[in-house]
Amino acid sequence: MSNTPHTLGDEFPDQTDAIHALKAKSPEFAHVLTEYDAVNDKIHRSETRLDAISEAAEADLRRQRLMLKDKIVASLRNA
Repeated sequence: MSNTPHTLGDEFPDQTDAIHALKAKSPEFAHVLTEYDAVNDKIHRSETRLDAISEAAEADLRRQRLMLKDKIVASLRNA
């Protein structure tokens, strides 16, 4: 597994302005971004061996990150 953090700026480099604008307008979107960052940080800490979690727990976090990323994409499309 890669231990490169999947920051929103890396994942959506051409959408940073749209993300900031939507974050300012939508508390719900801002909450999704906060959740994404928290889950992403947990995954990165696990990958870099700073926090020990089970493979199943890490897989669950990866699924959660993907779900959050899907919500972000949908919100950006609808904005």
